[in-house]
Amino acid sequence: MTRAIRDEDPDRFYTITGGRAPIAEDFDLVTLIVAESAPVHGMPSEHIAILDMCRAPTAVVEIAAELRLPVGVTTVLLSDLLHAGKITLRPPLSAALSLDASTLKKVLVGLSRL
Repeated sequence: MTRAIRDEDPDRFYTITGGRAPIAEDFDLVTLIVAESAPVHGMPSEHIAILDMCRAPTAVVEIAAELRLPVGVTTVLLSDLLHAGKITLRPPLSAALSLDASTLKKVLVGLSRL
């Protein structure tokens, strides 16, 4: 009897990453990823999905959530695309600088309630 593959299946994660662990890149949960090229034939489906969703700047955490993958697995995929020149990273600094202290406090309170 075959077992159903679930989103949390470690075998699936191992297959997707080729057994590689996340590399210490400049990836943060809120780092913005921007696609620099369109997907090409023969790319893994996860790479295609990332390039499609990153036509506009997209945060690492959003990519992981959309792909239903752990952030560590997602950063391995992003590292592959970064080294291939398919994506660029944008720190979310400009967005953080535009927030006032009261907004940041509301975010902190919201996060503490999770």
